[in-house]
Amino acid sequence: MTSEYDWESGKGLLGIDDPAEWDAAFERGEDHLGTAVIGLAFNCTLAEASPRIKRAMQLPDRGQRGFAFTAAGAAARLNGELTPELYAALRAEGHRGFAETAVDDTLTFVPFRQLPPWFKWRWLLVTVRDKLDAWRLNATYAAEDAWQALRRRRS
Repeated sequence: MTSEYDWESGKGLLGIDDPAEWDAAFERGEDHLGTAVIGLAFNCTLAEASPRIKRAMQLPDRGQRGFAFTAAGAAARLNGELTPELYAALRAEGHRGFAETAVDDTLTFVPFRQLPPWFKWRWLLVTVRDKLDAWRLNATYAAEDAWQALRRRRS
């Protein structure tokens, strides 16, 4: 059986729609598995893509591992939910590093009532922090505007 995907260069892997093809490439130790798992997130059901995304999150290549977290974020965006194993993998990684954007996507695109408890706490923390930053910036801008107005009056 010959593969229609170019695993050497990674070209065309975003169009992969066969989980068995990804599994075979994983067994062969091919490159660009993280890129391909993004394709699975776009082209397969969440149930089909989820175990492969989780496996790709443990790849030795940092770049490809980062793409696996991108795939988890894409899955949250497209499906409005994640599987329990993906929630667990994101929680284990934390809201930093590779997982930061994937956690942010999950908090944005998954309805609050469907989030596991840890993600609900993250949502609350992020929302409060964003509101405090907005108030701080508004106060800073007001102080800068007042200072500029005072300087204009003196000149």
